[in-house]
Amino acid sequence: MLKKKVVLNFPPHLIDQPVTYKLIQDYGVVVNILRARITPREWGSMVVELGGSPKKLEAAMGFLGELGVGVEPLAREVRWHEERCIHCTACLAPCPTHALGVDRASMTVSFDQERCIACELCLRVCPYLAIEILFD
Repeated sequence: MLKKKVVLNFPPHLIDQPVTYKLIQDYGVVVNILRARITPREWGSMVVELGGSPKKLEAAMGFLGELGVGVEPLAREVRWHEERCIHCTACLAPCPTHALGVDRASMTVSFDQERCIACELCLRVCPYLAIEILFD
């Protein structure tokens, strides 16, 4: 199964539409919502991981485009620089997905890129600049 992380931008008139339901039900795409901000009468956005065959993903992307949902690749990557990290664990508490963890026996911090949703909360608390966001 191919997986793709994207940002979906919803115009205000689509906020009450079952878009994710249709992606799952009509197109057979696995939808994992990583982060969302949906507010009535405003543009909404969701960071999602979509999974499925290339053919299903292509059809789902076509549906989103026809509907007027903006689709952008998640153009950010979080990079953890282990050599800069002093393993103070300040980054652990704000990480909502536990992409940053600690081995309690050795008290060393680790980073799991697959769990990261690029929320940037860790950047604000790391005094050693061991975490950075890379833009395409």
